Amino acid sequence: MSTLAIGASRVGYETKGYFRSLDTVFFTFLFPLIMLGIFTAAFSSSGDIGPEGAQISVGAYYLPGMLAAGVLLSGVQNLAVDIATEKSDGTLKRLGGTPLSPVSYFLGKIGQVFVTGILQAAVLLLVARVAFGIELPTEPARWMTFAWVFVLGLVTSALLGIALSAVPRSGKSATAVVVPIVLVLQFISGVYLQFSMLPEWMQNVASVFPLKWMAQGMRAAFLPDEFKALEQNGAWDLGWVALALVAWLVVGLVISRITFRWIRRDA
Repeated sequence: MSTLAIGASRVGYETKGYFRSLDTVFFTFLFPLIMLGIFTAAFSSSGDIGPEGAQISVGAYYLPGMLAAGVLLSGVQNLAVDIATEKSDGTLKRLGGTPLSPVSYFLGKIGQVFVTGILQAAVLLLVARVAFGIELPTEPARWMTFAWVFVLGLVTSALLGIALSAVPRSGKSATAVVVPIVLVLQFISGVYLQFSMLPEWMQNVASVFPLKWMAQGMRAAFLPDEFKALEQNGAWDLGWVALALVAWLVVGLVISRITFRWIRRDA
């Protein structure tokens, strides 16, 4: 079988393994949905938010951030912890003794991120519309924006997750290393807090990392145009969103290629 065929065949295997791990499903698949419900219930009593004349519900405002967080969790957190665990428990060592190539292994992992990420986004949008009454975009251009930000964000997050998996020294320490990084990024990137209310220095720090740009791209797709005045530069800057995500995609690809090994160098 070709490298691509083997990689495609592993997507189903990786996806089944993902949904069999209840803690992974909770902290990466259901977490954005739970947080959207909490924020909607907790802050809806304070009324709508946004610029005068273009105010929207709290749930509608937080939906783009939760979609971006879901992409990050599906790619970075899930793969970084999963691969570090497989490296620690000997799974990668056993795979290294088979004809499986690293490329096929990567394709299986990235394919799993795509499957679970699409399912997660679909469930999140469905619950947002049906349970919380959040109005979704009707213009095709906005859905096109969502589509390319979502796909580019998933690939970037998956490659960064593979790269980050080289940092934990064991499977037991993987969660302790990866989760704080992901959590801090969510707080400074406009997922849980309104980005315009953060200090300028914190906005500048967040701009270095991809989650800020994913969240901004999602807001461009789901929020009224009046909300772009609240962004750091007063615009959606979709060109910069694409450039930042592509740059991080390349970084993740290069680091993954350099650092990935079936067996740790110090093992």
